[in-house]
Amino acid sequence: MAEKKVLLVLAEDMDWNGSGEALEQLKKKAALLPRAESAGLADLARKMGGVEVPADAEAMKAAMSGENGLAVAHGAAALAPALEAADRRTLLLVAAGNGAALYGMAINAKAGSVDRAVNAQDLAVTMAAIGDLPLDETYTGGIIYQVLKNPNFKRDEIKKLQEAILRMESVLERNSREPWEKHDCA
Repeated sequence: MAEKKVLLVLAEDMDWNGSGEALEQLKKKAALLPRAESAGLADLARKMGGVEVPADAEAMKAAMSGENGLAVAHGAAALAPALEAADRRTLLLVAAGNGAALYGMAINAKAGSVDRAVNAQDLAVTMAAIGDLPLDETYTGGIIYQVLKNPNFKRDEIKKLQEAILRMESVLERNSREPWEKHDCA
């Protein structure tokens, strides 16, 4: 499986009602949480091993390729580079002064604006669940299921892995490497 990555942009100076090419692109593709309160999210991200990065797409990509896969950028200027750095295995969370937006991996872009009051704990737990980031017992938030493509994504992920293990075990029992030999993957 490809490595999951999370990119957090803390842009308290950004207004969702503002304009700009990157902001418009994000609003079209993201699930918006206008009632999100993100105070304290930076501290929670640090506890999860988040690495602070400048507003530069290459620096963001490099930081997310590390062991943890969580990069944290600050300011509205980080939005355009963040969109550039994000790929299909990246969750992008943009927290502004008047709400938040989730975009990318596992997020339902058609969710639109979700009228659920969420706090930094909810945002952190959702990031951790999607990006497989570490948590401890101090996190008390709930996953924001309303923005997910599939609320059972973790169960489905585990089921796929279990099926792959069963296939590998059956091949090993037959003492045949046929599936691998066909594709020269051995």
